[in-house]
Parts: sequence; structure tokens; C-alpha cells
Amino acid sequence: MLSVDQLEEKLIELAFAEDIGDGDHTTLCCIPEDAMGKSHLLVKEDGIIAGIELAKKVFDKFDPTMKMEVFIEDGTPVKKGDIAFEVTGKIRSLLQTERLMLNIMQRMSGIATMTHKYVERVAGTNCHILDTRKTTPGLRMIEKQAVKIGGGMNHRIGLFDMILLKDNHVDFAGGIENAIDRCHAYLKEKGLDLKIEIEVRNFDELDRVLKKGGVDRVMLDNFSVPDTKKAVDIINHRLEVESSGGITYDTIRDYAEQGVDFISVGALTHSVKGLDMSFKAC
Repeated sequence: MLSVDQLEEKLIELAFAEDIGDGDHTTLCCIPEDAMGKSHLLVKEDGIIAGIELAKKVFDKFDPTMKMEVFIEDGTPVKKGDIAFEVTGKIRSLLQTERLMLNIMQRMSGIATMTHKYVERVAGTNCHILDTRKTTPGLRMIEKQAVKIGGGMNHRIGLFDMILLKDNHVDFAGGIENAIDRCHAYLKEKGLDLKIEIEVRNFDELDRVLKKGGVDRVMLDNFSVPDTKKAVDIINHRLEVESSGGITYDTIRDYAEQGVDFISVGALTHSVKGLDMSFKAC
């Protein structure tokens, strides 16, 4: 399995390949090879900045002679007009790295900003905001990193680092009991130590899970706020409790106040707007 650094390096290589191809002919035709300059990252919208560390890797990968001076670190609240960093180097390098760096930083900052809003919305409760696997293919690691920068928590990275028995798994396995039994048999056979979560759609399924046992967390799928409170009382701290499905910014605090430990929000990564910023000569 590739490390985070290796995945980021491959992402940067692929992004440059699709953007530059056989050459940035616009830049090459009008900018002398030895021309030097400086550009700064201008924030044009209030939010939480994210992607500074990855921007460093973009510049270094393309041209190690570029010098970056950082004024604002990842996770910092920013306002319109702030200058996050300056980069000095060959003008050709500044122009050819501009779009990839901005694409990464706008996307990550948008996710961090959205996550921060949700985290602030449930402040004062004991509830944590989780992301999901509803990410852009190939960009999962940086999108989940942005969630953490915004104050959220990563649910699971992929299908390999946690067991999550969802409705289709339960139905195809022939029921809750069969799914849990097969899960434990598989983990024992493979010598794996993974947390187990199971999704329930109603109180009958919740009762069966509690009677069967053998899981660490239960996900209440599309439960109403009153039913969430009822379920939390029934579970009575025997398992971690996660709420999911149809929960919006407007309703999330109502769910958090019912005593759930986690709320997963797909919108953090699948419906986010990038934070506006630009990379301008200075």
C-alpha cells in the first residue's frame, strides 16, 4: 500500500501531465527562460485555509529552485485580502505551477471551511463531525486531510481500514446475525484487528444488533431526531453511536444534542465550493 506522501507525489505527477502535456506553449513563447519574478497567494474570501503544505510539494516537485515564504499556516482563519505566502523563482515556473496549486488549495480550503462551519454548529456537545467515502476519485487523501484541518475527523480512509456492515452487506449476507458472524470469522482467519460498525434502519434491527453484540459502533441510518434520542437511550453507552443520512447544516445540532458520538456528513467533500483565491505577480 502506498503512503500518503507517495500518493501525493503520484497525484502531482498526474496533474502536471494532464495540464502541461508536451509543454506550456503560451508561457514558453513569451517568457524568457532566465526571467525571474515573484507571486503571492491572495485570499479573496473569508474561510479556513488549507493546502499550504501540499503547495510546497507542488512547487518543489516542479522546480526545486523556487523559494516559498509562508505567512499563514494550514488551519488558520483567513479574510479577504490576506496574503498566505509568496514564491520567488523563474517566471516560467510560477506560471506553470499556478493552476495546479490553486486547484488544490481552493478545493482543500473549501472543504476545511465547510467542515469548520459544521464543527462550530455542534460546539458544546460531545459529538464529532465525520467525513465519508464520498470523495473525488484520486483526491481522497487530500480531501480527508482538509477535513481534519477544518476540525473534523476521518471516518475511514477506504474499504481496508475498518469494517462497516451497511444495509446491502446485511441483506446479501442473509441478516444481521449472519453478517456479524461472518465478519468475525473473516477477521480471525486473516489475523486482522479492525473496528466493526453496523448500520441499522429501524428499532428491530437495533434490537438484534444489541442482542447479538460483537460490534463497536452502530450507525443510525435516516432516523428522525426523536427516534435518535430513543435509540441513544436504548443503547445506553454500550456502543458508540453514529447518525447518518439526510442530516443538514440546519438540523445537525438537533441530532448532536440527542447524545450521538458522531455524525457523518457526505456534503463535506461531495458538495463543497472552493474558497476563492488567486496567485498574482507582486
